Amino acid sequence: MTSLPEGFGLVLDPSVRSFRDGTVLVGGHPGRLIVLTAEGAGQLDAVLAGGPATSDGRRLAGRLVGAGMAHPRPSPSGRAPAAGPTVTVVVPVRDRPALLDRCLRSLGTRVPVVVVDDGSTDPAAVAEVCDRYRARLITRATSGGPGAARNEALSVVDTDLVAFVDSDCTVTEEWLDRLAWLFTDPGVGAVAPRVRPDPSGRPARRSGLDRFSDGHCALDMGGEESEVGPGRVVRYVPTAALVVRRTAMTHRFDPGLRVGEDVDLVWRLLESGWRVRYVPSTTVHHREPSSWGELLARRFRYGTSAGPLARRHPGRLAPVELRPAPTAVVVAALAGRRRTALAVMVASSAALARQTVPLGIPLPLTLRWSAQSAGWTAVGIGHASTMLAAPVLALAALRSRRAACIAAGLAVAPAAVDWWRRRPDLDPGRWCLASIADDVAYGVGVWTGCLRSGSYGPLVPALRLRAESGTG
Repeated sequence: MTSLPEGFGLVLDPSVRSFRDGTVLVGGHPGRLIVLTAEGAGQLDAVLAGGPATSDGRRLAGRLVGAGMAHPRPSPSGRAPAAGPTVTVVVPVRDRPALLDRCLRSLGTRVPVVVVDDGSTDPAAVAEVCDRYRARLITRATSGGPGAARNEALSVVDTDLVAFVDSDCTVTEEWLDRLAWLFTDPGVGAVAPRVRPDPSGRPARRSGLDRFSDGHCALDMGGEESEVGPGRVVRYVPTAALVVRRTAMTHRFDPGLRVGEDVDLVWRLLESGWRVRYVPSTTVHHREPSSWGELLARRFRYGTSAGPLARRHPGRLAPVELRPAPTAVVVAALAGRRRTALAVMVASSAALARQTVPLGIPLPLTLRWSAQSAGWTAVGIGHASTMLAAPVLALAALRSRRAACIAAGLAVAPAAVDWWRRRPDLDPGRWCLASIADDVAYGVGVWTGCLRSGSYGPLVPALRLRAESGTG
């Protein structure tokens, strides 16, 4: 974002902390440190307070939004545009008429709906549901996948926006209104709500699968609002529910991708200069797999998209991002070199403190950041190892007790940390076992997709050398 559009408000991300009378800001995703002049701090305060903003203030606000340190809000005056953008909903479907019925019922008749039957075995049943809800039906004789089905619908859409909704989703009455206002920013190409498991139709006593899905849904990008893109807290969003500016859909979906076509679309939008926002305050519900076999098969299928996506988007599918100092700390600790790990930690903390303490950032906070960086690096390495090298970990565990402890730590630590952060309604033991199985299934899919495509980027860690900083 080059500048916050006139009429937009602004809030800082919860991660952002200010120091030295508001002239030093630290936080965001990825983490950044920005030093402001006294004038810049005053302009930012005016924007945050909802008052009139200068052009310089709007540029600063736009920069903070682009850095993941702030988020746009509707006009503080509360005045809505005279006429909002027009929207058409597109629903691809193949069989599943009962789920389609639930989806169309939730969509209602406020906006036009186009359903694309992607080669159903019983097209009459799909047509009957569409007639019931007065949805326009396009029928494909053979299945080309969800991307091809959505592309076919785009040929008959002429509204400002197109909202893609999968047939196994249900929406709330005001979901479009809560997302469409963001498109008054001409740089926004797509906006996504949060996708959560559908709680309806479940027995009163939920199974372990239901509880795991509630806390670990593959389509749920989490509760943190974000700009979307590689290197951010939300790297991509699914098209299970996604609202897109029609004029941004120049490239459409890649029909060669049966899985991962949504990730590809989002990243091509970004490459074309559009911005994509994730708004978790608006929720759409998705019907989750009803058995462990279905859930793990879905994770395997999602994993197979990594290779083809890496061929189209080199460098964006690394399994873990590593920085030199925290990686050295973790490697030394795993090798049993505790003194070396401590020495590297102290040295990196001292180097960081030389930059941050003169800016008014307390030394204890700098030390905590260094420790957290090493901790998250350990979690990332463990997560990637479980996904991509589970057999190696298992064989290593047979060699010695020490190797077994390291392998167990690498596998369990990420799942345990995830349980602690999410606090799901499932005990830690079953959560960790399910999480490890989920990672392994996805990893087998990644290996399969890489071997099929001949693209091995998703197997290679990325090395990041420098942190983000700036002035303003």
